[in-house]
Amino acid sequence: MSMDAIPIWALFAATIVVLMIAIEAGYRLGHTARRRSEEEKESPVSAISAAILGLLAFMLAFTFGIVYDRYDARKELVRDEANMIRTAWLRSDFVPEPDRGEAAGLLRKYVDLRLAAAQTRNSDQIQKILIESVRIQHRLWDMAVVNARKDMNSDVAALYIESLNELINLHALRVIVGLQTRLPDGMWLVLYVLVILGMIGVGYQTAIAGSTRRSWVRPILVLSFSIVIALIASLDNPKSSFITVPQHPLVNLQTTMAPGFEARFGIQDKP
Repeated sequence: MSMDAIPIWALFAATIVVLMIAIEAGYRLGHTARRRSEEEKESPVSAISAAILGLLAFMLAFTFGIVYDRYDARKELVRDEANMIRTAWLRSDFVPEPDRGEAAGLLRKYVDLRLAAAQTRNSDQIQKILIESVRIQHRLWDMAVVNARKDMNSDVAALYIESLNELINLHALRVIVGLQTRLPDGMWLVLYVLVILGMIGVGYQTAIAGSTRRSWVRPILVLSFSIVIALIASLDNPKSSFITVPQHPLVNLQTTMAPGFEARFGIQDKP
């Protein structure tokens, strides 16, 4: 089962339960070993437990760095796409009529679709929006090609086609980075194996040291690791509602492209 199918709150709760069980299992193992033999010393056990937790901390930091860089890349792609759509929209003024009005309308609809895709959490709805986005791209490209062939030496047509080409490329990048590039399942498996082993080591060391199992340190430790794991999962999942990629550049662009925007500020309206 994909990690995307698990809600963040459910993953967080399940991680807490699993880690509490792991600590309890380690405590019982340590308690049994301590009763059977006095040769089990606290110092070696503590060193081994610390080594496992140190390795776990390194893996969590490494994984967090990966998902945060990807999250930052998604934010940058939103800005780049908004700028490129604005460029294509402005250059559509040079498209001859009657294609000029249709191109401007399609670009407005394209922005609406991009925002709708970012706001929905339904995978089927996202796929429908992406299909409609590609349809708009093809229509814009076909119109640009037809008009460019009327004057193959037109620099203006070349600039408009270039902006459409970059718009299509950014769409592909957003799909790849935002929807398709994820943490491998094997990395999640390694993280959970390490965190479970670490909690078992903590429980075992606690029992060997003769400490009580009712200490508040155990739930605090479990809660801390569970929060970090949930944070990593949220950053890795673009459909997460806990941490979302800001869409302000597209929202601002949508407002600018609205038919009545120019009239409100005394600017000539686009088609």
